Amino acid sequence: MADRRRRVVLVTGASSGLGNACATQLAKRGYVVYGTGRAPDEKSRKADEFFELIRMESSDDDSVHTAVSYVLAKEDRIDALVCCAGMGLAGSVEDTPIFDAAKQLDVNFLGAARVVREALPGMRAAGGRILIVGSMAGRIGVPFQAYYAASKFALEGFVASLRMELNRFPVQVSIIEPGDFRTGFTAARESFGLSGDGPYAESGSRALAVMEESEMAGADPVLFARLVLKLLDKKRLGARYTVGLPPQRAALAIKRILPRRLYELMLMSYFKVLVRKGE
Repeated sequence: MADRRRRVVLVTGASSGLGNACATQLAKRGYVVYGTGRAPDEKSRKADEFFELIRMESSDDDSVHTAVSYVLAKEDRIDALVCCAGMGLAGSVEDTPIFDAAKQLDVNFLGAARVVREALPGMRAAGGRILIVGSMAGRIGVPFQAYYAASKFALEGFVASLRMELNRFPVQVSIIEPGDFRTGFTAARESFGLSGDGPYAESGSRALAVMEESEMAGADPVLFARLVLKLLDKKRLGARYTVGLPPQRAALAIKRILPRRLYELMLMSYFKVLVRKGE
């Protein structure tokens, strides 16, 4: 890649959370950074003190095209793309409206695909890096986050395929799988069917409480930003990288060695999900 002082990086979802930490740290290290947010003018604090924050709605083709074109018009290239934009839903599959489930997949999966597709022509010609933020939930199904997990599982397949498609071009692609981090993601999550006396309310409300507690005690987003900095300087990118607290990374690792049912029971125990009698 070009000299760091001249590298242009586009970071989606940069108005808060992991995206904001990433964009801020990159800018402080000398990168030319453009961050995106759904409504940058509505931020109550200066989210873009170190970088330019531009509007992008990742679920809208025209918005993605406009944002990428703006960066290209100003800088003539994008050296690295970091896709952090996303949203979260919690609730049972039965209780979650398909309209909302489709929105979850559109933002988290197709949103990243739109940005990649828009940026690829220039990157394919000049070279660059694409880092897509998945989740540990993209390799471990999480109870009452089926659609969120599905959106992250989809990114795993997307990146695996894209790496092979771009093999003969000077573009490297990798997926980053974060565990729980202390961000505004927890408060912004929407939920369905986890209150009242519905069939999933008891298990679902317990699982959601565990999720929220884990996220509030999660890792500092700066840890994620440091990994991105490291990867942008790495000579050759691997297919995936995990980042987060050691216990969560260990839980992901032992999936490879435990029998499937035993692993499911371990997860259900952790999330306090009710199981059938006799198990």
